[in-house]
Amino acid sequence: MPETNDRTHVYLGVHVRGPVTVVHERAKTLLEPNDLVFCDPARQHLLQFGENCQMIFFRVPRCYLGVTQSELDQVLGVPVRGGEGIGALASDFLTALAAKAEFRRSTIGDRRARTAVHLLSVLVMELLEADTTAEADDASGAANEMLSRIHGYIEEHLMDPDLSPESIARAHHISVRYLQKLFQNDGSTVSQWVRQRRLEFCRLELGRSNRRITMAAVAHRWGFSSPSHFSRTFRGAYGMSPSEWQALATSAFATTTAGAQDE
Repeated sequence: MPETNDRTHVYLGVHVRGPVTVVHERAKTLLEPNDLVFCDPARQHLLQFGENCQMIFFRVPRCYLGVTQSELDQVLGVPVRGGEGIGALASDFLTALAAKAEFRRSTIGDRRARTAVHLLSVLVMELLEADTTAEADDASGAANEMLSRIHGYIEEHLMDPDLSPESIARAHHISVRYLQKLFQNDGSTVSQWVRQRRLEFCRLELGRSNRRITMAAVAHRWGFSSPSHFSRTFRGAYGMSPSEWQALATSAFATTTAGAQDE
């Protein structure tokens, strides 16, 4: 490995043969031939070398890569497969460049060096984009898990007339703003979701012909502020009043029962 006091360059290793392991964020990856990895001379623990191994190292000025130090730190120790995508292109080009000793001190060699730096800057950007995508996926998974818990909480508290965005957010130790964002990403709002779930349970209860229950009682049970508000909301969702739906459902059940008895 190069000198550890070199803070102006970063090193790119191209694996040639033998056992070489990259340690990154407690995960160990055994490199395959042609794989690449960016290294910092001050962090030699990133690479573990076995017997009879060989790697080619290229010293690249950090300032040529067009990224900040913090961004560069994100890609150090990240293995890049040399058999696909930009990794394959960079690996093949750099391996060929290392084999052409006559190009190292020539005009053609300078051009190829600039091409190599351009390839590596593209490689760094791809690694950063992949890292951002992974973080976004993790965040999305956490958000979906939180939303699922919130849905369950709402189902358990639908009969509570005080159920509100504020009470839901407080129960899950999040802000109302974040709560609204979770539902917005799901194409709804908190109030819409609560209202729709309450209406569904009201519709089911009113449709049970074996239980004579008043519209006012159903509305009160499922957290609606008044029978008139419930009636307007129900009609807006289903195109008929609660009493019309109850009569229709009862009539349909009675017809079905009569037909079964005639048989």
